[in-house]
Amino acid sequence: MPRLKRQPTQGKAFSGPIRVYADTSVYGGVFDEQFETPSKQFFAEVKNGRFELCTSAVVRAEIVPAPDCVRAFFDSMLETAQLLSVSRDALLLRQAYLESKIVTERWADDALHVALATVSHCAVIVSWNFKHIVHFQKVPLYNAVNTLKGYGSIGIHSPSEVLNYDEAKH
Repeated sequence: MPRLKRQPTQGKAFSGPIRVYADTSVYGGVFDEQFETPSKQFFAEVKNGRFELCTSAVVRAEIVPAPDCVRAFFDSMLETAQLLSVSRDALLLRQAYLESKIVTERWADDALHVALATVSHCAVIVSWNFKHIVHFQKVPLYNAVNTLKGYGSIGIHSPSEVLNYDEAKH
């Protein structure tokens, strides 16, 4: 049995910023009419200290062909983000996701985002990718593999789902 590498964080009360991995879609969302408001709010909450932002070399590579405004925004957020390297553990976990057929090889980078967030002890990964990451059938599968490989579960949500809405206004 593998050594437990990460304790589950969901449902536990703790103080301090929540460690969150943002994939490429969240940076692009800042400039997309459909996702602009919650994406900007998410990054505002990063700047206000609610979230400890993590991103990765994979996101950096995916941002290269993006419009200048997306690249510039990503670069500006690197000042407050932890840039994660692709580790052996993340590659092994990605392979386990692929072998479990959560996604196909064509979408291996999407699985790598989830693996990087998991092995880097993020409580949550945020994404606008509703096909391969934030999908009601895939989330429990990612977490089942995480459990089998000795990791805890990870929250997988859209930025809208993690925002700190002022209850008095709703």
